[in-house]
Amino acid sequence: MNDFLICNSLQKFWPNCSVDFSCSVPKGKTLVLFGHSGSGKSTVLQMISGLVEPDNIDSKENPAKIYIDGKDCSKINPAKRDIGMVFQNAVLFPHLRVDDNVGYGLRCRGFSKKESRIMATEFLQKFNLEDFATRDVTSLSGGEAQRVSLARTLIVKPRLILFDEPFSALDKPLAKTLAQDIKKSQEELGFTSVLVTHDKEEAKFLGDYVIKMEKGKIIWQGSVNEF
Repeated sequence: MNDFLICNSLQKFWPNCSVDFSCSVPKGKTLVLFGHSGSGKSTVLQMISGLVEPDNIDSKENPAKIYIDGKDCSKINPAKRDIGMVFQNAVLFPHLRVDDNVGYGLRCRGFSKKESRIMATEFLQKFNLEDFATRDVTSLSGGEAQRVSLARTLIVKPRLILFDEPFSALDKPLAKTLAQDIKKSQEELGFTSVLVTHDKEEAKFLGDYVIKMEKGKIIWQGSVNEF
């Protein structure tokens, strides 16, 4: 099986701690980064996405490298890496209604407002949220907002999606529903993903492979069946 995501020696240093990370993820699979708060999981996601630059990016001896589908993306602008992100809390535009939030990425790709609204409403049906299309996002519950955020990420069909504790602000029933949405969407769309969590049940439900981190270092890695 071909590795879709390869990370080699992503390093970040602070006075009292550091992160040193490498991994490979086969196409269409999910890697779980598991560990307590402060173990470096979110920093790894930020380096993969390009939001944070590894400190060794220009090292001659051991440069940080990020390959996505065989392409060296280590120094590519984050907007051009074809990566979607879903954060702990839904990051929605408060001045846009639900369908315009979901269709925002389509508008950036040249679709008209009418076209993007039609496509967004159709896409919301996958999450049973089509009746929410014209709603003000400020009226949504936490679970509804997070599902809208997921729809906005998925509608542009990124090949790699990074999930940073997407269930942490939700109660168990809502978290389970969102996890099922993610699993079903991955089966349909075939994206590769990296999921950050400290919940073993979430890791086992969504993951194919697991890397356990502690104080910025990898302390265990293997298949989810071994976890």
